[in-house]
Amino acid sequence: MPQSSPARPSGPTSTRRRLLISLGALLGSTGLLAGVGGLAGLAAARNANQVQTKVLRVGLQKSSTFNILRARGDLARRLERQGIKVTWAEFTSGPPLLEALAAGKVDVGETGDAPVIFAQSKKAPVVYFGQSQPNPEAVAILVRQNSPIRSVADLRGKKVAFAKGSSAVPLVVNALARADLKLSDITPVYLQPPEGRVAFESGKLDAWAVWDPFYAAAQVGGNARVLVNGRGLTSFRLYFLANSDFADANPGLLQPLIRDLRAAGQWALRNPGESARFLSEATKVPLPVLEVSERRRLGRYQVSPIQPGGLRDQQRLADAFVKLKLIPAPIRVSDIVVDLGP
Repeated sequence: MPQSSPARPSGPTSTRRRLLISLGALLGSTGLLAGVGGLAGLAAARNANQVQTKVLRVGLQKSSTFNILRARGDLARRLERQGIKVTWAEFTSGPPLLEALAAGKVDVGETGDAPVIFAQSKKAPVVYFGQSQPNPEAVAILVRQNSPIRSVADLRGKKVAFAKGSSAVPLVVNALARADLKLSDITPVYLQPPEGRVAFESGKLDAWAVWDPFYAAAQVGGNARVLVNGRGLTSFRLYFLANSDFADANPGLLQPLIRDLRAAGQWALRNPGESARFLSEATKVPLPVLEVSERRRLGRYQVSPIQPGGLRDQQRLADAFVKLKLIPAPIRVSDIVVDLGP
């Protein structure tokens, strides 16, 4: 995509002049919102209550807030009254979930930060409609308890596993940079979390970058030691996404969905023990693991429509990925935002 005018995916982009004005005041000096304001009228003409679908297909991971809605049945009960059925599809990480979302195999989903950047760089037809607050403590680079590795600098020449295109990428890249290392100074091993755990515990890896609940599972039963977590290295937000055609046809589903997710997150924060039990039943992750990971999910359970801070974090990440040649050309994350209000 050209730097001055990146290509836009099909479907909606930014909406409502009110948000564009507030974001422009905050971020306009960066050029983040250049060329977007003229699209507000298109969104304004759309019926905000429009719902065409009879099935909502949700893509989720073991770390997803959607798991609370699935376990409690809140979303299914509410939509059943509107004649809409909810189906659930579980994915091992964000990149395969986003592939399914872009292909129209699921309608909405939740991933971390980096997968969306990679998807937009490939012009995938997806849009942001919500976010969480930062939760950097929920992702870490792990080594085995008896490992001689004591600092990130010791990773030079070592095998470090993480899921390709996942939210572990910013953690690894930034941790290495702080230690004056580059990705080329380690041997990346691209594994999805389940395979990563097997390789880690069998001693085939020197380190493993992963998020909760896989992170907690490695601590509880996998003989893992934290080399560094995400604090000061990555915001590690969750982002809520929709297939762009689905969002365009069903805008009336998205704001109530954010309200459901926010309520589920607030309930989980008030009831961490019960939340862990619900999630253990829904995801088959052992309860002791979830009791650890739930104590680290404070930010990721605070859900809202997309906010300036979330966009700013994503744009910084996208710009960094261009410099590192992880994506081929600059992108404007604001080009694929659906505004649902405050």
